[in-house]
Amino acid sequence: MLKNIPPVISPELMSILMRMGHGDEIVIADGNFPAESCAQRVVRADGHGGVEILNAIMQFFPLDSFVDHPASVMQPVNDDAKDPPIWAEYQKILTLHEGREIELRPIERFRFYDFAKSAYAIVATGETAVYANLILKKGVVIANEN
Repeated sequence: MLKNIPPVISPELMSILMRMGHGDEIVIADGNFPAESCAQRVVRADGHGGVEILNAIMQFFPLDSFVDHPASVMQPVNDDAKDPPIWAEYQKILTLHEGREIELRPIERFRFYDFAKSAYAIVATGETAVYANLILKKGVVIANEN
């Protein structure tokens, strides 16, 4: 064990986060998402929710500041549906950790699957909330100029 690493971050997940480069994408997938059939790499996080995993990841993960939408969610199939409540939780966590307002870009379901297939990795959570799938694009860490 190491100090200050959230226990929901497995060694495999930390390794994935560290190996990702600028512009690489990671999916935080809910329990219904077809992670195994979409992923190049799957990290299992069964028993953990999307909010818990996102909050832990964002302690280490810089979002891409060179793109308009570094965070995307799966759009509900029903066009009349309201935004899923978990989206507000995701947005709050992203904004808190980034220190800037992060807008979530909704992506049509099958297009989202296509994006997921090209992502660096998918974190398969046990999240039960509907439409709790999220794609994050990694940014750069800028060293302090002291």
